[in-house]
Amino acid sequence: MIPENAGPAAVIVLAAGAGTRMKSRTPKILHEIGGLSMVGHALRAARSINPQRLAIVVRHERDLVESHVAALDPQAVIVDQDDIPGTGRAVEAALEALHADQDLAGTVVVTYGDVPLLSGGLLTELVATHEREGNAVTVLTAVLDDATGYGRILRGEDGSVTGIREHKDASEAERLIREVNSGIYAFDASVLRDALAKVTNDNAQGEKYLTDVLGLAREAGGRVAAVVTADRWQVEGANDRVQLAALGAELNRRTVEAWMRAGVTVVDPSTTWIDSTVTLDEDVRLLPNTQLHGATTVARDAVVGPDTTLTDVEVGEGATVIRTHGSGSVIGPRAAVGPFTYLRPGTVLGEKGKIGAFYETKNVTIGRGSKLSHLGYAGDAEIGEDTNIGCGNITANYDGEKKHRTVIGSGVRTGSNTVFVAPVTVGDGAYSGAGAVIRKDVPAGALALSVAAQRNAEGWVPAHRPGTRSAELAEAATKNSSSTPASTEEGK
Repeated sequence: MIPENAGPAAVIVLAAGAGTRMKSRTPKILHEIGGLSMVGHALRAARSINPQRLAIVVRHERDLVESHVAALDPQAVIVDQDDIPGTGRAVEAALEALHADQDLAGTVVVTYGDVPLLSGGLLTELVATHEREGNAVTVLTAVLDDATGYGRILRGEDGSVTGIREHKDASEAERLIREVNSGIYAFDASVLRDALAKVTNDNAQGEKYLTDVLGLAREAGGRVAAVVTADRWQVEGANDRVQLAALGAELNRRTVEAWMRAGVTVVDPSTTWIDSTVTLDEDVRLLPNTQLHGATTVARDAVVGPDTTLTDVEVGEGATVIRTHGSGSVIGPRAAVGPFTYLRPGTVLGEKGKIGAFYETKNVTIGRGSKLSHLGYAGDAEIGEDTNIGCGNITANYDGEKKHRTVIGSGVRTGSNTVFVAPVTVGDGAYSGAGAVIRKDVPAGALALSVAAQRNAEGWVPAHRPGTRSAELAEAATKNSSSTPASTEEGK
């Protein structure tokens, strides 16, 4: 049963090309911008118009592409293009697959897996125009300052599209036309199916061209029209890494601008990168050289940056994150992180907690109000509330073969350079002395010490390092000390 809010009958995404100009072992459509693969962006746009069916046509690195698509959109129908080349054959194969188990009638949209900035809004406009005007075919076009290399749109006196002329076949007059074919279409399903049955690959390239459908549709009495977009970026594809970078920069510019209009302060948009998968609240403040990736979320009044990269990190309300590299972590409300901090996956910092300068954490839960202020490592650990971990503390969690956990209670105070040799537990309210090596559990409220008597070997430096600056200074200091007269009551 078709849902009431269903959109077109189908969207077909063409993604069979090899993308040789990428010069990569990775299929072209799997290259990423803005936190998603290009085909991920294409699928997102396609799904946004609520098609009854969604198909993607694949060929190059088929298994790799299929597994990627299945992870992004399990309901998408994977269609294999056969040995007959051309966009017309690719669409025909998709129609055969979709029509095999369900009669396909209505509007069919054809788009591409390498056009990542295409929006659902523009596809909605294309479909609405196509259905409102009762067109057989509606083509999405753009007007370019330099149309070199693109197929030109030919129009009749009534404004309808009479044909598409490829650049190499265009006359001098036709090459002056700036309106070009995007290759994105809305078709009437029956018109498309009937026309493709008549399209041959009897041409120099030996391909079945989708563009041939337009002429056949007109010959059959159908109207071919166009929707013109002023936003050329939405129909730009990426064939090499230069174009990919340009599209990535433009997508980021749009993403950053959209968040600023939604109430986020971005101090330096030119050095701020935000994936399209990131979520930000109002009154977030992003400082220069900040990159937010993956499923990162930042809550209201939080400040992130400068010089910070977060991937899949949850930042709580009012938190501050300064000069930090983090992934797979949670930073609680009003907590503070940085500067020069490395948050590895599994780090959970509680409300009003602190992870300070030159600290690395991994798979550790830190309770409310606890502080790990500087120069340390906490891994595979659980730390309670209102605990203060001293400078230079580490959890020695790896014995060379296995990882072990350290559990530190609430209200604990540890001295500088304490080492916790896991597995070990420290009770609530316990203390440790400076330089302690904690090898056994510490009861609640206990003071843990590991103190060795200090021994001074006097005269060692002059005897063992003669002629050095240290020896000279030591000898001078000893001489001065021995020549100073002892104090007496009369001399006071």
